[in-house]
Amino acid sequence: MKENVMVSGRGQITLPAAIRKRLGIKPGGMVVLEEKNGEVVLRPGVVVEIETYTDADIAQWDEEDRLDKTERAALLKRLGKKT
Repeated sequence: MKENVMVSGRGQITLPAAIRKRLGIKPGGMVVLEEKNGEVVLRPGVVVEIETYTDADIAQWDEEDRLDKTERAALLKRLGKKT
């Protein structure tokens, strides 16, 4: 489907209702805008929640992942590095 839309003075466009409905774009929904080969491509987008970790969480993981001296020496040897 091809539609002509006008760009407002603020750079806004209105997506035609039929296209929004067909693509499942609801009020407040997200779209992805991409410039490709001199064209503007819009497609439905999604928002994915990103979990935020505290400094305490990260410190705990660092501690749990820490290698002891024997493990570190073995790993460095496999990598061909000096301990």
